[in-house]
Amino acid sequence: MPSMNPDFLDAHHRHWDDAERLFEASRWANADHLYGMSVECGLKRLMIAFGMPLTTSGDPKRDIDRVHADQAWIRYETYRSGHPGGAGYSLPTTNPFATWHISQRYAHQSNFDQSHTNIHRNGAAIVRGLVQKALIEGLVV
Repeated sequence: MPSMNPDFLDAHHRHWDDAERLFEASRWANADHLYGMSVECGLKRLMIAFGMPLTTSGDPKRDIDRVHADQAWIRYETYRSGHPGGAGYSLPTTNPFATWHISQRYAHQSNFDQSHTNIHRNGAAIVRGLVQKALIEGLVV
């Protein structure tokens, strides 16, 4: 199989779209997981626009930036606040993914319900809005 370099923008859109389909089908566990993945990818794409260094294959260069949604929400501010164009791209200070963890993909689906998933859906919608704004404004192409 050929090498697959990251495309955080495409992955952000794909995970959001799939999460929405699963949400509408009341498949809370997988929707919840994909909202987190959408946030991770969307924030990483914005972090790249704000100067996050990458390896030659397109992965985050620093170990501290190789994180998932729960920590990407925190790492994002490091790059956004240090970039002259970052003023209009702030996130709420309360991290809706503070209780989300990548390992929850192994949890039994009975642990997830609509109210739990809605928290992550709303957080993902915020990131989606920032990515769309960045596309419109030319920060992300």
